[in-house]
Amino acid sequence: MNNRTWQLLRLLADGAFHSGESLGRELGVSRATVCNALADVADYGVMLQRIRGRGYRLAQPWRCLDAVKISHTLGDSASRFQLEVLQQAASSNTELLRRAALGAPGGSVLAVELQTAGRGRIGRIWHSGLGNALTFSLLWRLDCGLNALSGLSLAVGVAIVRALQRFGAAEVGLKWPNDVLARGAELGKLGGVLIEAQGDMYGPSAVVIGIGLNCSLPLKLSRAIAQPAAALDRVCAMPPDRDHLLAALLQELAAVLDEFASSGFATLRTEWERYHVQQDRPVELQMPDGSRIVGIARGVSEGGELRLETAEGMRQFNSGEVGVRQ
Repeated sequence: MNNRTWQLLRLLADGAFHSGESLGRELGVSRATVCNALADVADYGVMLQRIRGRGYRLAQPWRCLDAVKISHTLGDSASRFQLEVLQQAASSNTELLRRAALGAPGGSVLAVELQTAGRGRIGRIWHSGLGNALTFSLLWRLDCGLNALSGLSLAVGVAIVRALQRFGAAEVGLKWPNDVLARGAELGKLGGVLIEAQGDMYGPSAVVIGIGLNCSLPLKLSRAIAQPAAALDRVCAMPPDRDHLLAALLQELAAVLDEFASSGFATLRTEWERYHVQQDRPVELQMPDGSRIVGIARGVSEGGELRLETAEGMRQFNSGEVGVRQ
């Protein structure tokens, strides 16, 4: 979206109706310019109502992320992060990886209001719209090498659950290796983690941790997602605004990443298994080559591998897609 469109969306952020004439007057442009600038916003997941005689209104009020408020909420942890909020980007992970290669410091955070090409695991698309999701990436630099990062995505999952529990999200769990789910009859996906790393096998290394969480789920967006989905406004007793949510996530991530740097995933393993939605249940693991392995999920190893009790005995896996075995 161009800058004119962003200016108009900020004027519409209160959720009230604004006529094309008043919007144009505010920006010093014609009504036709306003109409043209807002013509394609639905392509970016923006739900805009247009009513003749009343004007334009966002279907949901939108409050953009406030870096100053987030830093204030972080308190003593604020000095550990360098936060920037972008209006839009293809992918926060892609941009932060580029900056990491140029020497960006550990603790750099990019939060994006609108991702136009968000990425998930194994090449999937991450769908989100304006204001209804929190999408950000965190750069963390570690002394260990790439070969010591096993289990990191699971550790990040623990941090996410801890943060969500602050807001009364009791029915939240984790699916191996990187999904955050709402527990229930149908496990809807609340969010996910995408970790990409740079460095040497024996250190040091830099990891970019991308996190996306659904804060609300408009009908049009839910139809675009090819799996059951859920949102925080349905599972949190006290649904957080995105500023407080991001601050809580960064605080918990810092604590977990410090623990991971000193002890690896091993000390977080028991807690992860407590959140594991498929613990001790029959599952089917689809392997990258298309083969399928069935067994009982018995948690994970100290390195984060999935442990399955199969007909051939206990086996461990570090790749594959887990599904429920009926």
